[in-house]
Formats: sequence, C-alpha cells, structure tokens
Amino acid sequence: MHGLTTAAALVATAGYALAAPSALVPRKTFQVSQIAKGKVFINGPTQIVKTHQKYAQLGATVPSDAKAAAAAVQSGSVAANPEQYDESYLCPVSVGGQTLNLDFDTGSADLWVFSTVTPSSESTGHARYNPATSGTLKSGYKWDISYGDGSGASGTVYADKVVVGGVTATSQAVEAATSVSAQFTQDTDNDGLLGLAFSSINTVTPQQQTTFFDTVKPTLAKPLFAVDLKKGTAGSYQFGYIDSSKYTGSITYTPVSTANGFWQFTAGGYSVGTSTTTSGSISGASIADTGTTLLYLPDAVVKAYYAKVSGAKYDSTQGGYTFPSSSTLPNFNVNIGGTVFTVPGSYIKFAPVTSTTYFGGIQSSAGIGFNIFGDIFLKAVYAIFDESQSTPRLGFAKQS
Repeated sequence: MHGLTTAAALVATAGYALAAPSALVPRKTFQVSQIAKGKVFINGPTQIVKTHQKYAQLGATVPSDAKAAAAAVQSGSVAANPEQYDESYLCPVSVGGQTLNLDFDTGSADLWVFSTVTPSSESTGHARYNPATSGTLKSGYKWDISYGDGSGASGTVYADKVVVGGVTATSQAVEAATSVSAQFTQDTDNDGLLGLAFSSINTVTPQQQTTFFDTVKPTLAKPLFAVDLKKGTAGSYQFGYIDSSKYTGSITYTPVSTANGFWQFTAGGYSVGTSTTTSGSISGASIADTGTTLLYLPDAVVKAYYAKVSGAKYDSTQGGYTFPSSSTLPNFNVNIGGTVFTVPGSYIKFAPVTSTTYFGGIQSSAGIGFNIFGDIFLKAVYAIFDESQSTPRLGFAKQS
C-alpha cells in the first residue's frame, strides 16, 4: 500500500465526552476505491522510525540503529513501480467541496488535513483544504499530535461537509493543520489522513470528536467496514456491507479489545514455510493497522522467520533485518481465531536497500510494546472491522 506510515492519534485524556454525531445524508452502503500515486518513499528504516514515533505516547521507543539509518536517507524517494513495490494508495475524499487524497488509517481517530492555514513552506505540493470556503470554526478547539522526537502536526478544528464514496456528513469535525513536521511535508501525494480507530483516542480538545465512520455509522446498512488492500495495485474499502466477491471460503471472527482505542486482538501460533501447522504463540497484544506498512512481531518470531531466509541478518546500519536480493522468502503463517492465514513470502520482500540487498517486511515489535499487523499482512486477507455485535470484532478471510 502506502510507502509512508502515517501519524496516529495519541491516547487522549480519559474522561472527555465525545461530540454529538454531526448531521448526515443517509446512505446504507458505499465503497471507496484507492488511487495509485506516482511517487512514494520506499525506505525500510524510515518505516520503522515512523511506526515507533506513531505509538510513542504508548511507550514505543525508536531503536537507535533505525533512527540513525533513517536520518541518513529520510529525504530519498523513488518512482513507484507497482510490479515491485507496494506503492502509495490514497482515497479521494471531498472536504468542504475540495478533493483531497487521504490515507485511511485504522490506527488513529483523527481526520486531519493540510489546509490554507498551513504555512506554504510546510504544504507546498499538497492539495489544501480551505476552511474559509465552507467551514465553521469550532472556537477554542485544538488538536496536537506529537512524538518523542518533536515531529508531529497540530492545528484548529472546523465543522464542514465531508463526502466519502457518496456518503455525506454535513458537519464533520475537520482538523486543519497549522503546523506540520517535515516527515509529513515530504510526502506530497498525501494530503492528510482519515482515522478509523475508535473515537475514544481522538486528540481534539476540549471535547473529543467522532471519526467519520462513527459519524455515518447510524445510517449504514450494517455498522462495519471492510478493507481489501492489494499488492502492487489499488484496493478498496467497503462501508456498510461485506463484498462476497472479495474473498473465498468463510470469514473467521476474533474478539476486539477497545481498551486502548485500537482494533486490538490476540494472535495464536505461527509457522514458516509451506506447512500451515502452527505452533508456539505470538505473545502480547496485536492490532490491525492499515496506517502501518510493515508487520511487527516479537523478537523470537522474527528471528525464527529470518533463520529460514538464506543470507538474512540483522543489519545495524539499516535498523532491521535485511537479506540478499537473490533470496527466496518463505511464507509466514499465523493462526487467528482458529484459522491459519498465509502471508506469501513475496509480500515480505519489502524494498531494496542496495542493488543486492532487500529490507524485510517483518520486523521486531520489541520497542513498540505490542504487535502490529500492518499492510504486509492485510494485503493477504480481506479484513472486516465490525461493530454489528454487542462488542466489536475483526473478521479475516482469504482474498479471492
């Protein structure tokens, strides 16, 4: 999917009440397709640094090796090649009548955008939301997403019309950036993000705001959305329904804990290679995050995987595991809810470091504090983020 991991919401102070849902134009179901963008940042260390920064407020610390490696190359970019890399795919969203390409992120709960109140030095090349056209300022409301290294974004809040796939929220909270760090400025294809985690971690003060999904949820045929990410080509999101043409077999559901505001679940055993007979366990909590590029797992699992890859090693100059470009990577199999799902080895061959070395799509979650099933995994499944039951659940099925 996208080459840059997007910013996520910080865990907001407990006790804030959520703003009342905004006015809606009802529609029972809709689909929004992603679009391929021409340029992405393909860099393994940068992915690791951004993921750790994303969850810094939950205790994640950036590994020193990865930080040093990213600093050396963070401004680099390559032309996207959908045959080789997972390029950047963004979804067109109408915000106040202006079309912006936003990253849909199940690891955050803010809808924030580049805007005309963002300094030009920080927003050149981005499509910008102009709140003066149709927005209503929510006086005194602010948002601020910051990280351990000082990077982040902040700004003011407006109520405006937001349209996604034909569904309209006439008074959705739109967070207009007045300050954006260089990490976001550099990715000129990405005009902001649309958070799809739980509204409990929305960062707006003095009153948290609802996500777009929570706003439109009462009007949907079913209170759920499904994610169909693809390797090397555009995928799509379905809201309010499950598209049976997107998967084969049955859907396996697993309970979700909302305690931390994420789509958090428990993974089971795993195996490496052609055998889908799993053993051991993936310790710790796991989350499903469309806004994270890689698959982050416990050290023991990562080491077990790369032990099966010829020439693989932990490379301190890259801050992660690398391997010769000639290596054939084995599949990674994981048991979730009693069903084994397979990530093809070709998906784990993430991006080139040099002409002879690749950076791995599976890396350690040790510095994060929990496991992240990012796009490397999600491209292998059809994923359903479901609130149709008494408690939320995640569904996974094999892609068709």
